[in-house]
Amino acid sequence: MRVAILGGGGFRVPLVFGALQRSRLTVDEIVLHDPDAERLAVLAAVLRDSRVRTTTELDAAVTDADVVFSAIRPGGVDGRVADERTALDVGVLGQETVGAGGLSYAFRCVPVVRRQAERIAERAPGAWVISMTNPAGLVTEVMAEALGARVIGVCDSPSGLVRRAATALGVDAATADVDYLGINHLGWLRALRVDGVDRLPDLLTDPARLATTEEGRLFGAEAVAALGALPNEYLYWYYAAREALAGVQAADRTRAEHVRNQQAAFYAAAAAEPDRASELWQEANDERNRSYFAELRDDERDDADVAAGGYETVAVALTEALFGGPPAELIVNVAHRGTVAGLPADVVLELPCTVDESGALPRPVAPPSLHEAGLMSVVRGCERDIARAALTGSRAAALAAFTRHPLIGSSAAAAALTAALPWP
Repeated sequence: MRVAILGGGGFRVPLVFGALQRSRLTVDEIVLHDPDAERLAVLAAVLRDSRVRTTTELDAAVTDADVVFSAIRPGGVDGRVADERTALDVGVLGQETVGAGGLSYAFRCVPVVRRQAERIAERAPGAWVISMTNPAGLVTEVMAEALGARVIGVCDSPSGLVRRAATALGVDAATADVDYLGINHLGWLRALRVDGVDRLPDLLTDPARLATTEEGRLFGAEAVAALGALPNEYLYWYYAAREALAGVQAADRTRAEHVRNQQAAFYAAAAAEPDRASELWQEANDERNRSYFAELRDDERDDADVAAGGYETVAVALTEALFGGPPAELIVNVAHRGTVAGLPADVVLELPCTVDESGALPRPVAPPSLHEAGLMSVVRGCERDIARAALTGSRAAALAAFTRHPLIGSSAAAAALTAALPWP
C-alpha cells in the first residue's frame, strides 16, 4: 500500500504514522508532502523509517497512491493567529474552526483542497481520500466535487463524546447503537442504545455521572438535561458564547499563539538536534494534549481519554475497513444521501456510517429537531458562502457569510472581517 500524507510537515503527522504502525495494514511507502522542506526534514527525523520519503511536489506525492490523508493548514499557525486576533479585535469569538475564525480559515483552505482533489482525481483516481483538514464537513464537500464518494472527512470529537458517555454509563461503546447527528464541530449525541434500550437518559438525568464526562463539566448538568442530548464540546461556543468570549479575552494569549510558540520551539530544537527529534516531539505532544481546550476548562484532560487517541485513530480505523478489514461502525463526514429529511442530499453531515470496501454508508438516524436542523443549516450555509467567496473572489459572498453567522451578530464586525481576508 502506498500512502500519501498531505500536510506531511505538520506537527501531528507522527500520530498518523503511529496509528498506521499499529494497524493491520501493510504499508510499503509513506510519502510526506508539504510546501515547507525544512518542516519535512524535521518530521523525517522524528519518524526515522526507511519507508518514509518526502516531497514538496503535489503530483509526486499523490501519483498512484492507494490512500491519501489530508491534514493541511494553509497559512500555517501564523494564519490561525491572525484569524483569532482579528476576530477578537472586533469583539467576536475567534476560535479556529468556529465562527469568524472558522470562516477565515475556510477561506484560505478551500482553493487549496479543491486543487489537491483535482490532482488526486487525475493522478490517483482509485485512491481513497481521508480528510482531516478543517472545517471537515465543508472541505469534504469541496473535495467531493472532484472525487465523489471517495473522499471521507474524519474528526475525533464525536467518537470521544460517545466513548466518554459509554464509560460514564459503564457500557461498551464498541457494542452500543449510537444516534449522533451534526456537522463537524457542531453535533449532538441523541441516543446510546444497549440491547435495544436507550441508556442516554440515564446519563442526562444523573448529575454525578455527567460530572465524570468533559461535556457534563463543560455545559453543566442542568443545561444538558434541558437539552435532552449530549452536545459536542464545540457547541460550548454557541451555548455559552458570552462566557467563552469573556474567557478568551481575559487570557494572556490565544490558543493559536500558544500553539505557535510551542511548535516554533519544537521545530527549531529538532532541526538543531535531529538525533533527538523523536524525543523532543514526544515532549511537545504531551504538553499539547494537556493544554487541549484549556481556554474553556480548569482541569487537564483525562489520561484515558488521551490514550484513546485522536483523529488519527478514526482515520486509520476507516482505512482498515476500506481496504479489506472487517466492516466498521464509525461516525464520519459524508453526504447524507437523503438520510436526514429536509436537507439537500449533497450536504455533508457527521453521522454514524457502516464502512466497508465499498465506502461509508450512512445509517438511519432520528429526524433532527427544529433547533438541530436550523443551526446546522445556518452554519453550513455560511460555510458554503465563504467557499464561494474563496473560489470566485466574491466579497459579497464573504460579507454574507460573516453577516449571517450566529456567532458574529454585527454588520460592522462582518465588514471588518471581510476586509481582513487574504484576498488575491
